[in-house]
Parts: sequence; C-alpha cells; structure tokens
Amino acid sequence: MAKKSKTDTIKFTEDELNGLQAVRNDYQSVQNEFGALRVRRLQLEQQLNAIESREVELEGLYNQVKENETTLAKTLQDKYGQGNLNTETGEFTPEVTTNTQEK
Repeated sequence: MAKKSKTDTIKFTEDELNGLQAVRNDYQSVQNEFGALRVRRLQLEQQLNAIESREVELEGLYNQVKENETTLAKTLQDKYGQGNLNTETGEFTPEVTTNTQEK
C-alpha cells in the first residue's frame, strides 16, 4: 500500500463543492432564523412585561375608583338619604319610607 505524502492534494468535484456550500448556506440560514426568533421572543417578552405592568397599575386605579365611589355614595346617602339618582339629569328621588305600625 502506497503512502500519500503531505504534498498530495485531492481536488473535490464541482458537485461536491456545491454540496458543501449548500450545507454551509443551510446552516447559516438556520442560525440566522434562530437569531431572529430569539430577538422576536425578547421583544414579545418586553411587550408582555409592559402589559403586565399596566395591568397592575390599572388594577390599583380600579380599586381607587371603587373606593372613591363608595366614599361618595356614603357622603351622598348621609346628606340626602336613600333614593335613586338619575345620573343623566342629576335629579335625586328620595326613597319613600312609610313607618306604619299595626295597632
């Protein structure tokens, strides 16, 4: 069996070189898409974090509005008593209470 020396080179065929280049291109394409997906994931995570932060903020605001409503309703009830308010006209109709006692 003859030994090949270090100076002997083998030349790949054009089809083999094209095949190697295609594999290299495929790897590069997959790597680029992985990178693009990771960037998209980061952007979506940032958007989700912003949404969650806003939800927490709005929940606090909602609770504050609810508390304000309760306070206002109590103040108005103390001042005017029980009744119905037409919020469109601003007219308040007191609730008629009859205290009838049977004898």
